[in-house]
Amino acid sequence: MPAYSIGVDLGGTNLRIAAVDQQGILLEKITLDAKVTLGRDHVVNDMCEAIQGLAAKLRGASSLLGIGIGVPGIIDLDTGMVRAAENLPDWADYPARAEIEKRLGMRVILENDANAAALGEKWLGAARDFDSMGMLTLGTGVSGGLVLGGRIWHGMSGMASEFGHITVEPAGTRCGCGNRGCLEAYASATAVVRMAHRAIASGAAPSLARAAGMNGDFSAEVIYKLATQGDEPAGQIFRIVGRMLGIALSDLVNTLNLPIYVVGGGVSSAWEAFSPSMFEELRKRSLVYAATDPDSSERSRAGASAHVTPGGSSKTIITRALLGSDAGLYGAARLPMVVET
Repeated sequence: MPAYSIGVDLGGTNLRIAAVDQQGILLEKITLDAKVTLGRDHVVNDMCEAIQGLAAKLRGASSLLGIGIGVPGIIDLDTGMVRAAENLPDWADYPARAEIEKRLGMRVILENDANAAALGEKWLGAARDFDSMGMLTLGTGVSGGLVLGGRIWHGMSGMASEFGHITVEPAGTRCGCGNRGCLEAYASATAVVRMAHRAIASGAAPSLARAAGMNGDFSAEVIYKLATQGDEPAGQIFRIVGRMLGIALSDLVNTLNLPIYVVGGGVSSAWEAFSPSMFEELRKRSLVYAATDPDSSERSRAGASAHVTPGGSSKTIITRALLGSDAGLYGAARLPMVVET
């Protein structure tokens, strides 16, 4: 059996741990509740017990390369300190790597969860045939990651790829970061629901109003279902999502000229609703994309297929992610295989 590593995807709700070998084969997987309200020590204890259990189960069969952990926050990569983590309220300025290594007695690599997801898609997902890629993750917020030459690009201080805070509408909606018009304020699940409530308040969206009144969980998924049924206000929301994504992606394409950009996260399941306006905006705003645009049949195939074949350096591919919620888990497992210490 090839050597393996253990990946951890730590979120505000779920804590998932998996053993993955160097071929990308999932050996074991554990899913737990991330009981963040009980404090970081409780979460770390649960995590370490699960890691130790997996390592004990596989001991003797193969060698453990290390532990990779994806954390939803800002990480000081040199010290392993979590500087800020919105969904982990008591993890700010927490020396997570040192604490976890002390408990486990083995090598640990911390990484931002969006970077880990990008690495996962590069290793086993939609970008697996490419050395470099960019990824936008559309979830509760909008995050992103860059992999250049097979390695995560962190920037000067580990804070690169904050794609959710690209300004797409200078005088637009205020974002949680304090800026106005960030991509996150238009292309996240939170933004989709906010735009739906605004449409309801205008009195011009009766189907959305009925759905909001009937459904205790009035979510982006519910709004997408209405869009697929032909509801115009719901469809308009996703056209806005697509247009704003197209603006942000045009900046990335013009600046980076990468061969492939992957769109993941829960909102990406609405690809059919937002991608037409996204591609329209891209062709209009990006000279680079217009010059390297795959033909329509190739683009359609890239959006829906299980695998993207490289079209050569002359083509810019923009496609959906393939690994779903497991992208960050596989990326975290990949970290000890590619990160030098």
